Parts: sequence; structure tokens; C-alpha cells
Amino acid sequence: MSMGCRWNLRLVAVLLAGVLSGGGWMNAGRVWAGEQPADAANFHRDRLVAWCIVPFDAKQRGPAERADMVRRLGMARVAYDWRDNHVPTFEDEILQYQRQKIEYFAFWSWHDAMEPLIRKHGIHPQIWLMFPEPAGETQQQKAEAAAQALLPLAEKTGRLGLKLGLYNHGGWSGEPANMAAVCRVLKEQHGVKHVGIVYNLHHAHDHIADFEQQLAILQPWLLCLNLNGMNDNAQPKILPIGDGKHERRLIELILKSGYAGPIGIIDHREQLDAEESLQQNLTGLQRVLRELGQETAAASFGTGK
Repeated sequence: MSMGCRWNLRLVAVLLAGVLSGGGWMNAGRVWAGEQPADAANFHRDRLVAWCIVPFDAKQRGPAERADMVRRLGMARVAYDWRDNHVPTFEDEILQYQRQKIEYFAFWSWHDAMEPLIRKHGIHPQIWLMFPEPAGETQQQKAEAAAQALLPLAEKTGRLGLKLGLYNHGGWSGEPANMAAVCRVLKEQHGVKHVGIVYNLHHAHDHIADFEQQLAILQPWLLCLNLNGMNDNAQPKILPIGDGKHERRLIELILKSGYAGPIGIIDHREQLDAEESLQQNLTGLQRVLRELGQETAAASFGTGK
């Protein structure tokens, strides 16, 4: 048998294994549970997304100082959270990230002042949005009502070429099955294909025990997965990665799932300098990655961290 024939037979076997595993042809190349990806590239330091670093920064940095801080930490992506007092500096924030070659990765909620800036500067941030629990008796009714309420922003983000991320923050609207149901209604009933889910571990303490099952529900829709140190009963709610009891197992499950999308780390501690808070997370995440055998990803954090 020729080498080409042997290669083709091997390819067919791999694809068939994907189908028999329940993943179908499109998922034949994913990493299945129990396997570790050789290089967790989405966990490399320069691919991580810095989140909750604007109103939660004890130093209350301005755009230039913030961009310098992120670059100093070796990071290159920011999800931008804001308050009303930050609206006048929206454009400067964009310019300072461009100066430091930082990706303007996401924008919190929506503000009409962003639309002309998005067009002017050619940026394409994900839009991260909480949505309230809708009216309805069944999950399907609620999902359809939520989708209907989201349509105006879904249409706007579609015109701008932006992804819209539904953001978990507790309650009905933060449950993976419900969020996925809303995404499914938007896609199947309204043809909206750019809506997904942004999932935050600091709002997911109720799912520590069954995280593997919840991740399977989320994974087809995930736009970003934000990490946190995790103890029982959210004690405390915000904790540096590596300081909790459960995040090592959760990160191991993320790696085993084959999820290769964006990973975020958070500040979200008003009493701390955001640089100190992010560095604590980087240090802890590097340690966890080493414990899980992800040496290439851990090495991307440098030495002495």
C-alpha cells in the first residue's frame, strides 16, 4: 500500500472516530476529555485578556497610565469596563492601546458614543452585556422573550461587525443552559450568528461541582472565559488564581475540554492597585499551569513570577 493510501485511511479513521464520539465531522479534530493539548496557546500571557481594570483600580489610572501598566505586565488584550465619568476619554483609551499595540478586545455594555469611534478607528471589540430575566412560564418562552429584547443591539453589533457576548451575573440570565437557549433562539429564529457567551468564574460558584457539565453546554457559544480563584460559597468572591481550593481542577477541565478561545483574568478589587491584582493572578496562573504540566504556556509568563 502506498504512503498516500495509508495517510488517507488514517484520516478517515480519525474523522470516523469524531463522528462515533458524538462530535460529528466538524468536531473531529477537537481535543477530547482525558487528553491534554500539547500547547495551551490561549493561556499564554500575551493572549490573556485583562478585565475589570478601569473603575476597580485603586490608583484610578487614566488611559495612558493604564496602557503602560498592561504592557508592563506583558499582556496585550484589554476588555474595557467603564463608568459615566470615563465617557469623555473613550477615544483616548483607544489611541493609548494602539500606541502600546494592545488589542481593544471588548467593551462593557453599550454607549452610543462608541459607534463613531468604532468606525473611525477600525476596532472590533466584543460587546459584553448582562440581560435581565425575561417574562415567561417556560425556558423556551423566556429565551424567546430575551432574544426579542436583544434584537436591536444584536442588529447594531452585526452592522458594525462586532460579536455580542451575553455576560453571566447570577440569576436565570446567568445559567449556562438559559444563556445557550437565548443564543440558539437568536441564531435559529432570527438568523443572528454573532452572539455568544462570556462566562465568569467569579459569578459561577454555584457550578463548581458540576462545572464539567456546564462547560459542555457553554462551549459551542463561548466568546471568552474569565478565571478567578474559587472557594466554596464564594468565600471570598474575588480571589487571586491559585489561592482557592477549586480553580486548579476547573482549569484542568478547561484544558481537557479543548476550549481554545480567549481567557481573561480580573482585577475587580477596588482596594488594590490593578497592577498588583493582575500580577497576583498571573503569578498564580503560572503556578497552576506548571502543576498541570503546561510548561510552554507557563514559560510565556517569564521567570521569577
